[in-house]
Amino acid sequence: MTASAQWLNYRTPGMPRTPDGKPNLSAPAPKTPDGKPDLSGLWQAAQGKYLNNLAADGAPAPAQPWAEAFFKKIQASDGKGRPQERCLPHGVTDYDALPMPIKFVQTPGEIVILYEAYNHFRQVFLDGRPLPKDDPQPTWMGYSVGKWDGDTLVVDSGGFNDQTWLDDGGHPHTEALHITERFHRRDFGHMDLQLIVDDPKAYTKPWGAKLTLNFLPDDELLENICENEKDFAHIVGK
Repeated sequence: MTASAQWLNYRTPGMPRTPDGKPNLSAPAPKTPDGKPDLSGLWQAAQGKYLNNLAADGAPAPAQPWAEAFFKKIQASDGKGRPQERCLPHGVTDYDALPMPIKFVQTPGEIVILYEAYNHFRQVFLDGRPLPKDDPQPTWMGYSVGKWDGDTLVVDSGGFNDQTWLDDGGHPHTEALHITERFHRRDFGHMDLQLIVDDPKAYTKPWGAKLTLNFLPDDELLENICENEKDFAHIVGK
């Protein structure tokens, strides 16, 4: 066993278990000392269909003509040209939909989300600060602030560059993109996530998807690097 894999199968501290020692994923969701839902732990999208198409469950995304043409072009090429082929990052929505582990680290004033894929991260500030409005430097993952609506964490994100896609299927976006995520941990092992995409330069109205994240017990993040010269474009070009 390699050193990087030695954390696998280590029993998750505080994990509720059935009498036979198996994780009890239907146990009540944990709370923080101040009574808020505790989202901490390792999670993963329940299925990959939203990574391929964020609009997989309903009508086509309400795209502006240029965005619809871009999506159809990517669909016709079976996703060729997506940023990840060049070791570039996922965006917020396709990271949410990617069936690879993500880890929530929760404190009273901030939640940090660590992504196993590509070793990226996000900071969601809970200290009451607003989103930057004075022409923030656009970033791959944007800027995120959160607040509690009862037992649901509502995360608003903006300040994105336009270099990512909303999914691997080719839904584009512009720097006008605003994303709302609503996280609700309904029990220990299952979290509902509602995604709302609002980008008036690419879509005629807000749209989105409802996903499920599953808790990954007795597991841990592992290093995942997209190496220069070993990315998709270089491999298939050889």
